[in-house]
Amino acid sequence: MNIGIIGAGHIGSALAVRLTGLGHQVYIANSRGPETLKDVEQKTGAKAVTAEEAAQHGTDLIVVTIPLKNIPDLPKDLLASVPQEVPIIDTSNYYPMLRDGRIEELETGSLTESDWVQQHLGRPVVKVFNNIYAHHIVEKGQPAGTPDRIALPVASDDAAAKQKVMQLVEELGFDAVDDGTLHESWRQQPGTPSYGADMPADKLREHLASLGTERTEAQHQEFLANHAKQEQAMADQGIKLK
Repeated sequence: MNIGIIGAGHIGSALAVRLTGLGHQVYIANSRGPETLKDVEQKTGAKAVTAEEAAQHGTDLIVVTIPLKNIPDLPKDLLASVPQEVPIIDTSNYYPMLRDGRIEELETGSLTESDWVQQHLGRPVVKVFNNIYAHHIVEKGQPAGTPDRIALPVASDDAAAKQKVMQLVEELGFDAVDDGTLHESWRQQPGTPSYGADMPADKLREHLASLGTERTEAQHQEFLANHAKQEQAMADQGIKLK
């Protein structure tokens, strides 16, 4: 496939390594221009391009993997010429303390993170790769049927796009678990028990089912509090997010 990756951070670079290794043609971009991505080209095998070129050349799949706060800064017409059948993956997470600042719709729970991204991009997105560590994408993929193979939740309002992305997740060595619509994707956001937990498919399905589909105010407040504790712990360790 021809795959465009917009964002060359930890997740974008990890996906580039794996996808080129599987024989896909990958085009990767950042906000500073392709001339700053020579090391990424060498390490991943992807071709460094502009964001516009990544969208243009990603004729089979596009991955948007940039800090949440930078989503509104993307060119408004970035995806205008991308055919509707091309899945757009969103990997973003909301880190209000460490990086993104306060986004009111996410604080109140009126939108999930990917609902918010979808509104800004003006295209249906598929939420995946947000709740696994980047180095696990590179190191922990396993053949289908391997006991305790890591499962990744996949959510989208576009059933056809979600199915294509779930097939890619399987190709990368992970079990793809349907997490419903973007409205339900809060179940894989930071602060929830599955975030970064590398659950196998049976446990992940059981966990998602236990949460229900409509987020209650109590659940929203619980997961916000959990995430705030996680962010504070990261800050105390000197971890900085780009």
